[in-house]
Amino acid sequence: MRAPPAHSEILGSGPGPVLLGAGGLLAFVLVAVLAGRGPPVAAPPEIEARPAAALAFRAEDRDDGSVALREAGSLRVVATIRPGEDGFVRGTLRGLAQARQREGLGPEAPFRLVRYADGRLALEDASTGRTVALQAFGPTNAAAFGRILEEAQR
Repeated sequence: MRAPPAHSEILGSGPGPVLLGAGGLLAFVLVAVLAGRGPPVAAPPEIEARPAAALAFRAEDRDDGSVALREAGSLRVVATIRPGEDGFVRGTLRGLAQARQREGLGPEAPFRLVRYADGRLALEDASTGRTVALQAFGPTNAAAFGRILEEAQR
């Protein structure tokens, strides 16, 4: 009866070739990753546009489930968001309000809705330093905030 093959007969002349192969593969992957990264690419510069219109407002929850948007200076209601309407506006404002709560901030400071000269819309919260570029959510959602700005200017 023949004895089972020795370990060195199965792998060749020992673990050396396997380790060399694994090391070569690791070196190849490292070189490929480093070569693929290339030089850093600078982000395109943000085009500086000046605000064409702005509205500082506070969002106030009402007992009927609606949200009143009050102009910060005069406290006049510039828009009312009824329950079940303008879900994007409601959700965006809720997200900013929750960020304030997480940071221990209250609702006293107004939000600022800005339309820039190039047409972009942004919702800013100076309390937290957050800015929401509204065009990023599509033209329909940005238009919902645009209507608020137009109503406030009447």
